[in-house]
Amino acid sequence: MTARIAVSSTIEDAHADKLLRKLTSRFPESGLSRIALTRLYTTDAKLSEKELSRAAAVLANPITETSSTKSVLAPKDYSYAIEIGYLPGVTDNVGTTARQMIEDSIGRKFKDGESVYSSYLVFLEGSLSKKVAQEIAGELFNPLIERASIYKGGEKIALVIPKVKLHEKVRAEEVDLNVSDKVLQKISREGIQGRGPLSLSLEAMKTIRDHFKKVGRKPTDVELEALAQTWSEHCKHTIFADPLDEVKDGIYRRYIKGATQKIRKQKSTKDFCVSVFKDNSGAIAFDDKWLITHKVETHNSPSGLDPFGGSVTAIVGVNRDCLGFGLGAKPIANTYGFCVADPNETRVLFRDKVKKNLLLPARRILEGVVQGINAGGNESGIPTPLGFVAVDPSFRGKPLVFGGTVGLIPRNVKGRKLYEKKARPGDYVVMLGGRVGLDGIHGATFSSEALSKGSPATAVQIGDPITQKKLSDAIIREARDANLYNSITDNGAGGLSGSVGEMSREAGGCIVDLEKIPLKYPGLAPWQIWISESQERMTLSVPKSKWPAFKKIMDRHDVEATRIGEFTNSGSCVVRYAGKKVMDLSLEFLHDGRPIKVQKSKKVVRKAAKSSVRDASLDESLLRIISSPNIGSISFISEQYDHEVQGNSVTKPLQGRGRVNSDAGVIKPVHDSSRGVVLAHGYAPWYSQIDTYAMAAASIDTAVRNAIAAGASLEHLAILDNFCWSSSDTPERLYELKMAAKACYDIATSYGTPFISGKDSMFNDFRGFDSKGKPIHIAALPTLIVSAIGVIPDAQKAMTIDFKSPSDSVYIVGETNDELGASEYTAPGRVPTVDVKKNAKAYAAVSKAIREGVISSAIGVGRGGLAVALAKSAVAGQLGVAVNLTKIPGKAKKPEAILFSESQGRMLLSVRPGSEAKLETLLKGTSYAKIGSVAEFGLSVELQKTRVDLTISELTERYRSFFKLW
Repeated sequence: MTARIAVSSTIEDAHADKLLRKLTSRFPESGLSRIALTRLYTTDAKLSEKELSRAAAVLANPITETSSTKSVLAPKDYSYAIEIGYLPGVTDNVGTTARQMIEDSIGRKFKDGESVYSSYLVFLEGSLSKKVAQEIAGELFNPLIERASIYKGGEKIALVIPKVKLHEKVRAEEVDLNVSDKVLQKISREGIQGRGPLSLSLEAMKTIRDHFKKVGRKPTDVELEALAQTWSEHCKHTIFADPLDEVKDGIYRRYIKGATQKIRKQKSTKDFCVSVFKDNSGAIAFDDKWLITHKVETHNSPSGLDPFGGSVTAIVGVNRDCLGFGLGAKPIANTYGFCVADPNETRVLFRDKVKKNLLLPARRILEGVVQGINAGGNESGIPTPLGFVAVDPSFRGKPLVFGGTVGLIPRNVKGRKLYEKKARPGDYVVMLGGRVGLDGIHGATFSSEALSKGSPATAVQIGDPITQKKLSDAIIREARDANLYNSITDNGAGGLSGSVGEMSREAGGCIVDLEKIPLKYPGLAPWQIWISESQERMTLSVPKSKWPAFKKIMDRHDVEATRIGEFTNSGSCVVRYAGKKVMDLSLEFLHDGRPIKVQKSKKVVRKAAKSSVRDASLDESLLRIISSPNIGSISFISEQYDHEVQGNSVTKPLQGRGRVNSDAGVIKPVHDSSRGVVLAHGYAPWYSQIDTYAMAAASIDTAVRNAIAAGASLEHLAILDNFCWSSSDTPERLYELKMAAKACYDIATSYGTPFISGKDSMFNDFRGFDSKGKPIHIAALPTLIVSAIGVIPDAQKAMTIDFKSPSDSVYIVGETNDELGASEYTAPGRVPTVDVKKNAKAYAAVSKAIREGVISSAIGVGRGGLAVALAKSAVAGQLGVAVNLTKIPGKAKKPEAILFSESQGRMLLSVRPGSEAKLETLLKGTSYAKIGSVAEFGLSVELQKTRVDLTISELTERYRSFFKLW
């Protein structure tokens, strides 16, 4: 029996008001005057009238809402109604939660096949045409994952059941690879029977064919799909791992892992690294009792298709990387980063030549990724103290979406090291959390290629933070410390194929029965069950004797736990379906059998684009720069993301009375400890237009500099690398990648900042068509995001960026050179370089000054140069500043270079009266200058033969202007 429960507000609806403002802004001539919203819950279950009434009662707030099981609760007069709901098979978190609420209210569980589907109605009032209603609908839904139905006022609103009906053959099939090279390439490109890309090279396809010839049989589709996931660029990081020119051991081993090994050896007994490059996250020492973990992931390709689903999956996915570290770390902080196109850009792009598959507008992509990280973090109860937005036209095709999670884990519990794990033969293979569906099919292989018309809709996943929160609590609060399992990992790329396949290496083998795996709906084929990346799942190794106690805890937390097989020492990964083997691969071939490609690069010299600076005064140039999306306020994000939920924040995302976004944050994760954790980030993708070595060096230096300015020291500071490249199979891009990796080694080893984790995404390209149907290729700028994490002994000494008091002295530390290349001010010129020896000395001095309480405020000088740093600190403190920049250290002579050069290694400090002598003693041997003082009013900058004078209100208004309407 199907039924529909409608819920609407009885008071002024803030959501409707917000949507009205958005739509009237987008369609000012539409005639739209009012909006009303109604939520719909469509039940596909046998419910009595009494049970349906109970369900309606729990789904509506009796104080502010009303419900009905008879009508859709429409306003009296409306022109059009638009119903938005998910397509069949798309994860419906609201529907899932509604089902659980109804089950609680009626005292019984739904049967298999019964479900609840959520949707909502938007009632449009005013003199609207149908064309306008259609345009508004286009603004409200993503056709890749949602349906939209438009009804004229008074027209009956249909009852829709978006139930999944599969027609796949529910059996494993053999695949004939004894075909021509051309057919092999087609199978790789289009998949088995056109199911979706395997994204394997011709050499890899031949290797698989030869292997099965050797064992005397054809591969099954399950085996071929599993190999495609395991050998994908996304999972094996082949470009980083394989030989490149003279780097025979690969750039990852030589430059990233090699840097960490060298640093740890040099630090000797002062080495604070505990677990690096071997687990789901990296870990450093917090103190003698606790470890801090960190991991940053990207989810670029899915976010280009469905920004909300892509970004929410990014953040809950990296949360699981935290839960999957050791025997489980507690997520204590999230970070984010969005590299996107200007949201005001109006280019219309398509994934196909016939212009049926529209690429979402830049604005919709930004809105979606912001909402996704919001849902993932806020609904999981994890604070978000730090993030950034970077804007460039090259991110129009594929956005770069970064999600990071910091974790906390005890070193030992009951004598057991919690940062070590190992599945053992005889342990149960246990799948924990959400059920398996079609979402996430080919996610790993899809992420290993450019976004195009062949990109599969099934690669899109939508995370469920509520389900994952229950899973997280059950693991961290009870099961972990009760020693009920031997190993745990995330079901991420490749689904069970990835997680079980990796854990099998710990034990030496496994055997899995696919029919035991809980499904969202019937009809999935064995290959789909095995590689689906449906979210909120972990795989655990549970000893048989401990299964009853483990299952009892999971049941109490309402977390589904299922035994799906057993770990063995057979040396093989064996998968069965209905008692028949559908996969039998040796672990050696599965993990180490792929062909190694010898890569060759070609040196390239880039020239920056023409100057972007306008013919404007220095005053107007500063106002223009501080209002740009790369520098201006992103408070519209910071104010949405909860940073106080676990009560561990020390410094805030928005600092000072003027609420300026900081590039670093400090948290205090252990309440009975004075210690703090500093988080910071650095990025400079624009420099890649000229020199990727300089880009990578600046990214590391910026992350380190921002961390130092917040209170960290080089003695206990680690970093993470996230490379996002494009067209990475071309010799020119490989050369640029090699140079960037070399910079990582050079800068990290000089600062003594080890890499503890990292990730790469190599094909951030869009290959589609413009509004005229002409082919277009958009390649994202080569980008390195560096995350810094450090531990400070006293969180109370953490530093913020805002000027604190009039008459405080202002100092610049570091040299300002004529380095305007690819800067926010202009494009041509020399790109900034990093002098690690000078910078390290300055950073050590500033660290000591902060520890000794000498400094009042500190900010790293970064994008936009010294002028922007002065403006940000002034706006943050809502205080003026008067400085003379005619004699600052460095070679910059022209006023625009002094103001806007992005020379690395610089920090702007303010110091209390009477502390100047002590600071100057600490800074002895570094390049620094006292340049002025904090004032009551205005920003006043004296230069050779010219000056800049602006009011704080002018600066504040322009700083907040770009995203003001968001």
